[in-house]
Amino acid sequence: MTDFRFVPITPHPLLSPFVAKMCVFESSGRLPAAERKLIVPNANFKLTLTYRNGIVAGIGDKTFIQAENKLSLTGLIDSPVIIDPQEDAQTGTIIIEFNPLGAYRFFRLSYGEVKNQIVEVEDLIGNRTAELQSQLAEANTVALKLQLLQNFLIKLLEKTVHDPIYDYCINRISDSKGLVTVAKLEKETGYSSRWLHTKFSEHLGTGPKNLAEIVRFKQFYQAFSAGANSQVLKEQIYHHYHDQSHFIRAFKRFTGSTPTDLQNSTNELSIKNFTS
Repeated sequence: MTDFRFVPITPHPLLSPFVAKMCVFESSGRLPAAERKLIVPNANFKLTLTYRNGIVAGIGDKTFIQAENKLSLTGLIDSPVIIDPQEDAQTGTIIIEFNPLGAYRFFRLSYGEVKNQIVEVEDLIGNRTAELQSQLAEANTVALKLQLLQNFLIKLLEKTVHDPIYDYCINRISDSKGLVTVAKLEKETGYSSRWLHTKFSEHLGTGPKNLAEIVRFKQFYQAFSAGANSQVLKEQIYHHYHDQSHFIRAFKRFTGSTPTDLQNSTNELSIKNFTS
């Protein structure tokens, strides 16, 4: 049976305010046929380096290949993702997940164009990445690869400034666990919903309402992945959703399944991803 795991890594202190999670994904081969191979949206952008083997990811009706020794950026995802190693062989991937405060501080992109996409970073920012990829390929330990990546990100961070209105709205959505409304953000910031949507599209690739929906579902799915009992899960549902049908629609949107179907299937990848 294929063995796989997510190994948590502590980010550099300068990066930690903007990095939701840093880890190394290791697999002895392709995932078992019975495994759902599901990654559920969590509102984070992902920078990945698959230093051994490659990763194949399905998002909607599109298939993306994260090639060996290539840096890839995954934009904001709001639909389920199915992944598996490219070859049935040992796989190693460094994953750096930026929270919604983080991505715009490192990369100057048209974020709407990378929403639900996986793009090679070299195609986005050019020669600097080509040189870094060569250094990463030559680095003979995972620790050295992580050091090179973090040094690269720190240099990018030094060249950017924060956007206080956007950051305020992101923190409000996070602190409210996705329950704050756009109308409330309008009132608190003094900016119109259209202005806020434009700002979010610029820095995130989607509007505040869609982000809040992802964050809201994330609260439930974290409890679900951690094995919370039925009473806790029921409290999560009625705290974050108007009624059960509202919750079921969200569950199908973000997992591609009903709760019963997912509970009755093997879903170790998704659980380990959310609880690592």
